[in-house]
Amino acid sequence: MDSPRRTARLAGLLYLVSSIPGAFALLYVPGKLVVEGNASATADRLRTSGSLLRLGIGAEILGMTLFVFVALVLYRLFRPTSPEPALWMVVLILLPMPISFLSVVPEVAALNLAGAADGSGYLSPIAALQRDALAYFCLDLHGWAVMVAQVFWGLWLFPFAICVIRSGFIPRFLGVLLVIAGCGHLAEAVAGLVFPQHAAAVDRIGGILTPAELPMIFWLLIWGARARPRPVSAAPV
Repeated sequence: MDSPRRTARLAGLLYLVSSIPGAFALLYVPGKLVVEGNASATADRLRTSGSLLRLGIGAEILGMTLFVFVALVLYRLFRPTSPEPALWMVVLILLPMPISFLSVVPEVAALNLAGAADGSGYLSPIAALQRDALAYFCLDLHGWAVMVAQVFWGLWLFPFAICVIRSGFIPRFLGVLLVIAGCGHLAEAVAGLVFPQHAAAVDRIGGILTPAELPMIFWLLIWGARARPRPVSAAPV
């Protein structure tokens, strides 16, 4: 049977490896392609750098796929000490996966509308300015889908934190940091979806809170977990 330390390090490795393509797809690629409020300039970037968006789509799918295994390995790690929170942790991280996978479809549509994809000539009857506006809308739609998924990215951290605090083989303060990160994700998502007039201010606060998730990744990867204490057997009569 795998030791808790080996399982924890595997979880940390998968956690880190899945986060790198996700950050590339969700942070770097939009920053390079999207010109805020300017559909024509954004479409021009899609036409000249369509391969970057395709790379981002592939990275996003890869990151989400790997994160499924993060959830499963973490469940195996925490099930002996916190079976119910561990189950909720897995459920909450798997629930947004269909949303996340489908969110790449509007990105593919954006490439076609901008004329950056082969075989998109059938869209030529639509005026160029309209296609550019629709391409920008599709990228915006992808962002809204990611924001919906972010609700669950925050929620899953709460049962994860309970598992850490109860475990006895990972420092409790890391569980507290997970709660802080979960609040940051939830605040950003709820503000963006429900209170957009406050989204910019909340994002500045969320940008401080959400990185509190990172110490957990590196602790799992570097230190793993202490061995679980064995139950004391009853003394022979």
